[in-house]
Amino acid sequence: MKIKFNMMALFVNDLPLMVHFYNKIIGIDIDWDGEGPYAEFSHEGIRFAMYERKMLPELLGKQPAFPDGINGTFELAINVGEPENVDTVYQKMIASGAQAIYAPRNEPWKMRSSMIA
Repeated sequence: MKIKFNMMALFVNDLPLMVHFYNKIIGIDIDWDGEGPYAEFSHEGIRFAMYERKMLPELLGKQPAFPDGINGTFELAINVGEPENVDTVYQKMIASGAQAIYAPRNEPWKMRSSMIA
């Protein structure tokens, strides 16, 4: 059997806030009743979910450690279409409460990118 990634999940401190941001600001559909420590979005290609960090010790059976400050352990890239869309989407997300990491810029590998947290 060939290994295939099935789901990506983010462990979050404030599940309702993060579900709102990913649903209303980024635009990923979700049918979530606001209950429980788990929320799964409707996303074509790979399952995408969130789980409350405060519930991890119970789930894992041990106390996890977390990065401090800006998380340098992964990147979640969102394709916004044409390069000029990066600026518009970046401004929308910042205006909606995202933390700016770096403003839109042209990368040496021929991509326009920006980062938020």
